[in-house]
Amino acid sequence: MNICLLIKDFAVGKKFLADGRPTKSGAEIHGENHALQLIKLRHRVTLMTKKRFFHTAARENLNGIDLIRLHPPFRWLEIFLRLLTTHRDIDAFYIIGTPKFSVWAILFARLFNKPVTLALTGKAEIFSADKNWRNKILATCTHYVATTKEIRDGFIESGGIAPEKISILPHGIDTAKYPQSNETRRRELKISHGVDPEQKVLLFCARVVKDKGVDTLQDVWRLLHKKFPAAILFVVGGGLNHLLDELRKTSAELDDSIKVIGEVDAPQEFYQLADVYIFPSRHEGLPTSLLEAMASGLPAVTSDIGGCEDVIANDVNGYRVYSEDAAAFAEKISELFNDDERRKIFGERAAKLIRETCDFATVIPKLAEIIAAR
Repeated sequence: MNICLLIKDFAVGKKFLADGRPTKSGAEIHGENHALQLIKLRHRVTLMTKKRFFHTAARENLNGIDLIRLHPPFRWLEIFLRLLTTHRDIDAFYIIGTPKFSVWAILFARLFNKPVTLALTGKAEIFSADKNWRNKILATCTHYVATTKEIRDGFIESGGIAPEKISILPHGIDTAKYPQSNETRRRELKISHGVDPEQKVLLFCARVVKDKGVDTLQDVWRLLHKKFPAAILFVVGGGLNHLLDELRKTSAELDDSIKVIGEVDAPQEFYQLADVYIFPSRHEGLPTSLLEAMASGLPAVTSDIGGCEDVIANDVNGYRVYSEDAAAFAEKISELFNDDERRKIFGERAAKLIRETCDFATVIPKLAEIIAAR
């Protein structure tokens, strides 16, 4: 199958914005992963995205992906011209998010009887079919993929999409890259990072922005530091420079108990050295970092929001609490810090769930079937 994947931004040409945030979004990460995994299944993938900078190529091969950067202001025209000439052999369309230019691919697909699948990975992308002409077109796709139940409900309630056209499917991860930790490995990694192996480590691994609950995280840590003065909080991930500086200032106030690591390409060792994972985000799709932490065998305490509720069952493999309630976060993390057996059981259950339901080996063949269906 020759698939055309459309996404708003992809390989934009810069790694960080001026304010410190990484340019690579979650949707872009999912798009790249899905494209590469589909190629492994012997499908061909053309990826169409915006051309944002002069220095980036209009077309290039990126790890087997035929990458097309569409030129403003006539992206709609370029889509039609390419689909009628250089890319006239496209069999199906797969859209991640709601990029404005994707409506022209939908119209082309309708004209030439090609299937179109639209996938949403975040609640903020849910559209109202009655709002404007673009949304009316977005509501005419062949299939829809929701990564969470909350997004599925949004498709139905706001988009007016028939339930039978919607599939709930996680975006997936390569669980082989996130092996479950064990006590020996955990102690070794703590020592290598200058941490007393007898002390507990809390991990936050996500973009350092307000929506991820970084302010709540600091409030939680102030409470935990009083109970566990020797414990350490690792903050892994790039983000806003002023928030990273704030975390460093808070660390100085709390006996240098926060290690601000910044952006890393391979966070696996941090999942393996931690005892508990915290995710106080205010809104999410299906958080990739949470899936990675769970696959690594970490019990998690998360916000009680869409996405987290799809994978975290209270008192089974972790806890969900109100996103702004620092005291509730601190209470549940304290319980896990104090109970080695519960941490172990929760972590094993978390890893089992993610490996059975979210591994690419399970997700991608299902996705390919959805994309191909008419």
